[in-house]
Amino acid sequence: MISLDGQTGIVALGAVPLVMPELTGDLDTILEWADEFRTLGVRANADNPEDAQLSRKFGAAGIGLCRTEHMFLGERKQIIQTFILNEDQDIRNEALAQLLKVQTEDFLGMFRAMDGLPVVVRLLDPPLHEFLESPRALDVEIAHMEEQHAPAKELAAKRNLMAQIDAMSEANPMLGLRGCRLAILFPELAAMQVRAISTAAAKLKKEGLNPQPEIMIPLVSVVTELEALRKECEDVVVAVAKEEGVELNIKIGTMIELPRAAVTADQIGAKADFFSFGTNDLTQTTFGFSRDDAEAKFLPRYLERHLLPCNPFATIDAGVAELVRMGCEKGRAANPDIQLGVCGEHGGDPDSITTFDKIGLDYVSCSPYRVPVARLAAAQAAIAREAK
Repeated sequence: MISLDGQTGIVALGAVPLVMPELTGDLDTILEWADEFRTLGVRANADNPEDAQLSRKFGAAGIGLCRTEHMFLGERKQIIQTFILNEDQDIRNEALAQLLKVQTEDFLGMFRAMDGLPVVVRLLDPPLHEFLESPRALDVEIAHMEEQHAPAKELAAKRNLMAQIDAMSEANPMLGLRGCRLAILFPELAAMQVRAISTAAAKLKKEGLNPQPEIMIPLVSVVTELEALRKECEDVVVAVAKEEGVELNIKIGTMIELPRAAVTADQIGAKADFFSFGTNDLTQTTFGFSRDDAEAKFLPRYLERHLLPCNPFATIDAGVAELVRMGCEKGRAANPDIQLGVCGEHGGDPDSITTFDKIGLDYVSCSPYRVPVARLAAAQAAIAREAK
């Protein structure tokens, strides 16, 4: 075990005592000044109540992205796998009931922590294989069971599971069954999540709090996807409001992360309350780069040879920024009241923030620890723009 001080370069043997960073003294004063100048809002990406509270402490004006697939790790992965792989409707309904319970608790904590501030909840958006067992690990497990002469019934169950996973395997998972496509194939999953969001909001309203959830439908490429899923979401919200006896006004928008969505943003914007530009995936799909492969293999050589000025996954590329600008213009033309934000990692990068400020976005969203940097960068961008 070693400890690194990234600010000074000091390497210490062993685990040193740590404290949580705080905004105090001169830094807090400077950030308060920055908030007076900036026009770009700063939200945070957070997936649990602890990160939500930390974001608020660092000055975030809400949650710009809650990635619900991050809530399905550990024990819950088994529950959702049971739902996806099971054809018995009673078993699937039982799994959905379990998921509804834990998701409602998740959102109660998130909305309570961000009381009075917007919380954009993205419906499930993982590559499907992330919910399933690793076929390589399962293959090894089956081999061990065969070697140890495991009961035939147990072996048959494992082999059946392997066959199901093989049948669902995808050549390009990032472009496969994920995002809104998952909600279209498994509408019960999306309905469960919307019910959990609505129920949590209704319960907190009864306590006198002011939850502000917003539902984001991911990876939309054609307006008909958004139209169909928006209707299904609204039906659930209306039903929960009636059951709980409260009024629920929950915005429903989409994530713009595909080039087709950006160039048809006028059609999509007419059906959305907000756009959140997912610049991580928008960069992947615009360049045709797989981020994991590019950064690990050929991107360093591109940078060495100056074929690219910088890593496009760290600082927004001019071509991707043009798609964001186009999406904003078309979206506002169709819906003047539409809210426009960015929730990719570029939302915490100062150079990217300058670009987003020029485009005229309403807010950026970044990881909690990058919120102070984003607040400062947004102020600097506004001052530079005014100076010109």
